[in-house]
Order: sequence, then structure tokens, then C-alpha cells
Amino acid sequence: MAATSPRLRAGTEKRRPSVFWPLAFFIAPLIALLFKLEIEGAEKLPREGAYVLAPNHYSEADPLAVALAVWKAGRPPRFMAKESLFHVPVLGWILRITGMVPVARSSSAASARLTLETSETLVRHGRGVIVYPEGSLTRDPEMWPMRGKTGAVRLALAADIPLIPMAQWGAQAVLPRYGKLKLWPLRRPVKVIFGDPVDITVFRTGESQPAALVNATDVLMGDIAGLLAQLRNEPAPGERWNPADHGQKETGRLEP
Repeated sequence: MAATSPRLRAGTEKRRPSVFWPLAFFIAPLIALLFKLEIEGAEKLPREGAYVLAPNHYSEADPLAVALAVWKAGRPPRFMAKESLFHVPVLGWILRITGMVPVARSSSAASARLTLETSETLVRHGRGVIVYPEGSLTRDPEMWPMRGKTGAVRLALAADIPLIPMAQWGAQAVLPRYGKLKLWPLRRPVKVIFGDPVDITVFRTGESQPAALVNATDVLMGDIAGLLAQLRNEPAPGERWNPADHGQKETGRLEP
């Protein structure tokens, strides 16, 4: 893997005083005790303005690594989270004051309207959002990215927002998928790589068509799998795991 990216100047949003400052002061060192991040391509995350970041998802602990990597790359980490979490005492308050993005199960029309509103909000405030395109932990037996959902692509297309693929690997050493937490030894290595923005312009004219959204998502997942192959130093599977093809029910989904 290439050397860790040089330290970059933080974006305006991170430099501006906010609730992220005290949270990062207390939480970032704790995450750093668990993970020793090796970050490549941090300069590919936009310094300013809106973006949609799409990482792979294979451990319940990997959001911590993703959040720390985004913070180190110069931007506040905001996730798309289930609306129900916003009603949990304390947690809901933290999600709201940090500008996390709620997503609810809803009709197609309501979902499309919410997507447009969310995209416009990101652009208006110059914020980014982290969206796991798989929607839940991968079911692939070897933990490669599985079939993606269209939420990340829809957000990017709705307001012409850069769509950045990301891969990360190593968090499973601390918390295996559906396994038990392993705190020792500390500072397990986690490799993170940001990719070039995904070119989905060819799908823009048909952005409301389901087939176009699925095809654009396949391109995104292919880029994520390619980045993960670099981190794992092995080729990605030719086809992505589809739970429906294996009689599995997809749970924990963030969007339809």
C-alpha cells in the first residue's frame, strides 16, 4: 500500500467552531486506541462543499474507523442514520446537533422528495454525508462488498454532488462481523483508501429510472470493490453477493 497521505489543510467546515470540536477532543483519541489508521488518497475527499462518501461495511466497528478517517482528512463525519435512532435519548440529541441525516422507510414518492431535500441541504450548507451503499453488513462469506442499494447514487444525482468511493479493512480484528469485541492488543491496523469521484454523468438523464440507478450503483460498488482489492492485495470477486440469491433476508437497511 502507498504511504499515508500527507496532512492536508482542513476544510472551512472543520475549522469553524462547532460541536465536533469537543466530540473529537474526547472521542478521536479513544478510537485511535482501537485503530491505527493508514490513510491513502485523503486528498480525493473534497476540501469544501457537498459530497457523498460511500464506504464498504463489514464490521459493526468500522463506522468508527470511517469517522476518524474522514475527520483526519479534514471534514466533519456525518452519517445517514435510521430515523428511529433520532428518538433515542442522548443519542438522538447528539445526532441532531451534529447534523446527521435521518432516513425513514417511506413510499417511493416520499423517499424521492426526502432525497431531493437532503441533497439540497447538503449543497446549501456545504456538508458531506457518509452513506453505506450496502445498507447493512455485507453477507458475502469473504466480506467483499455485496450488492448495493441506490441511496448513495440518488443523493449524488439529485443535486450533482461528488460521489466518492471508499474502502477500509482491518476493523474486523477488533469486532468481527456478528462477533465479540476484542480490545487487546490496542491500535490494530486499519487501512483506508479514498477513491476518485465516480463518474455517473452518463446516468444523469435517466436518474429517475430504476434501471439507471441500479446500473450507476453497480459502477459505484465496482469501484469500492476495486479499492478494497488494493487493500487486501487480492482480486475482488467477479460478481457481488446478492442475499436474495441465497435465501437470506436483508436486515438493518437504511433505504429501500
